[in-house]
Amino acid sequence: MDITWSSSGMSVVVDGGLPLILGYLLGSIPFGLVITRLAGLGDIRAVGSGNIGATNVLRTGRKDLALATLLLDSGKAGLAYWLCYWLVGSLINGGAEPKDITPMTAGLIGGASAFIGHCFPVWLKFKGGKGVATFIGLLLASMWQVGLVWGALWLLTVAVLRMSSLAALAATALAPVAVWYFGYGEFAIGVIIAIAILIFWRHRANISRILAGTEPKIGRKKPTEAPPGSPG
Repeated sequence: MDITWSSSGMSVVVDGGLPLILGYLLGSIPFGLVITRLAGLGDIRAVGSGNIGATNVLRTGRKDLALATLLLDSGKAGLAYWLCYWLVGSLINGGAEPKDITPMTAGLIGGASAFIGHCFPVWLKFKGGKGVATFIGLLLASMWQVGLVWGALWLLTVAVLRMSSLAALAATALAPVAVWYFGYGEFAIGVIIAIAILIFWRHRANISRILAGTEPKIGRKKPTEAPPGSPG
């Protein structure tokens, strides 16, 4: 990031890309893999879709581990947001004079980097989760109204169409509109649009099944699998 600051401390944070690095490292922690191994279930990548997210953890039959994975994957994006927000805010309060960044901007950079880290963790040869849970965590931490709208849209779509993947995609597609409606600014809209595009790309197999009419519905899942496409 090429931004000039009047404070050497702020220069280190931003020119050095600290929000990017910190966010990515937090996001790249593969909680699904760690939790299932600690529980004695082996490598989650050898189960179901091979994904490290909460949906695939659910395929082990352990709802408690799937819930823990969902919360931790969401929480790491929220943590990345607040750490970067606090760091830049502290520097500003300490006398730094930023030109083009605010605490929220730094937080969004950190949270978006956590999303990238979750989807493409270097420790797992860049094969991570689909990013929905991490996206929810970022929304709730940075723009809680948008996070609540996302959740309401997901619940409504699931109630009507009984497809978790379609619900996640529908809610994600409308998230940028909610960001605009609540007045969070162009940078926030751009970040959410970029994340939404990546979520759709990560769900391309689900989209193909939805179009083909073969995407499993909640309550009609295969005996050995949970419905793909929910937060992971």
